[in-house]
Amino acid sequence: MALKDYCFDGKHPLKIKEMPTDAGEYKVQKSELVAQTQENMTRAALLQEKMYAAKQEGLVFALQARDAAGKDSLIKKVFSQLNPAALKITSFKVPNKTDLAHDYMWRINRAMPERGTIGIFNRSHYEDVLVVQVHQMQKDYILTSRCKTEDFFERRYRQLNNWEEYLWENGFRMVKIFLNVSKEEQKQRFLDRLELPEKHWKLSVGDMKERALWEEYDRVFEDCINATATEHAPWYVLPADNKWYARYLMSEIILKTLEDMDPQFPPLNAEEAAKIPTVLQELENE
Repeated sequence: MALKDYCFDGKHPLKIKEMPTDAGEYKVQKSELVAQTQENMTRAALLQEKMYAAKQEGLVFALQARDAAGKDSLIKKVFSQLNPAALKITSFKVPNKTDLAHDYMWRINRAMPERGTIGIFNRSHYEDVLVVQVHQMQKDYILTSRCKTEDFFERRYRQLNNWEEYLWENGFRMVKIFLNVSKEEQKQRFLDRLELPEKHWKLSVGDMKERALWEEYDRVFEDCINATATEHAPWYVLPADNKWYARYLMSEIILKTLEDMDPQFPPLNAEEAAKIPTVLQELENE
């Protein structure tokens, strides 16, 4: 599959059960693709430097996944190869009382990067239409009844699309990633956490209980992605069973997005350029 086959931008619907969860035929190319990942990120780092210098656009990668799909390790292994001075990583946990006292985008807006910077959302604004929908949490919100109607999530999809279009029109790009792990691989990763002492810190009984809702999450992920996939804010549904392959695809997405942005180093303004001969002469005469 080409990168475009993992991309959903509203032109064709996602059928989540038809999407691969592993590297498939590309497993035999592991060493080649691991090397390509490094090359991609080297090229992306130069483009990031230009983006940081130009400060014309901002870029956000929003990562969503089931538990144990590999979001943390992907951030560590792939994004760590970029300049940390121009990165802003935000992990969104369960909303606290202050978060819930505001509109659901309040904490997201506070985490947006500046233009010239790449933001990484470890979980994102989509938690409010994913886990909230699966568990119907909105029914317990302290919120006026006119806002808790049957079309609650349809309205949220519309709001998210409008917000992402607003960002696009104000110099920010949003790229959304769903790491698609299989139920079998998730089980193995949970077993590793139980059996390996160095992974005990990752244990969460609550995460494991969510497996009973697998089919419901499938439905909600599919509905959500189909409702919010647009050309200016696409979704990528990446197979996550083989972490090296997910990292390779992520490096391709980062590089492609930066190449599409085509940032350039800003030219020196005329006043400063006129001073260069004098400054150069002074340095040579030291």
